[in-house]
Amino acid sequence: QQQLVESGGGSVQAGGSLIVSCRASLRPFYNYAMAWFRQAPGKEREFVASISGSGRNKQFSDSVKGRFTVSRDNDENVAALHMDNLKPEDTARYYCAGRPNYYSSSRLVSEYDYWGQGTQVTVYS
Repeated sequence: QQQLVESGGGSVQAGGSLIVSCRASLRPFYNYAMAWFRQAPGKEREFVASISGSGRNKQFSDSVKGRFTVSRDNDENVAALHMDNLKPEDTARYYCAGRPNYYSSSRLVSEYDYWGQGTQVTVYS
């Protein structure tokens, strides 16, 4: 059973917005920090944003800070990445990931135990 399932993404013109959602079967959901990573062809998977289980601690990569936000609904078991002012360099496959942590989150790929299948985001100029 897939523990994390992404939805959303798609193609958008530069300057536009998209939301990528991640529905989790991890329980209790509030005990899991969630993160978003992305991977472009030929490149390593890189950190984008993360949010603690409580929702109070959030982190963003420098490349998306001020443009992307992250949220979660612990009652609905869903996390979301809200992407505004998208740029062509944001084009990648986006993955959500989870690890047990209520108070904080991590930027490291290796620290996440659960992964979604990914969803493609394409930004054209």
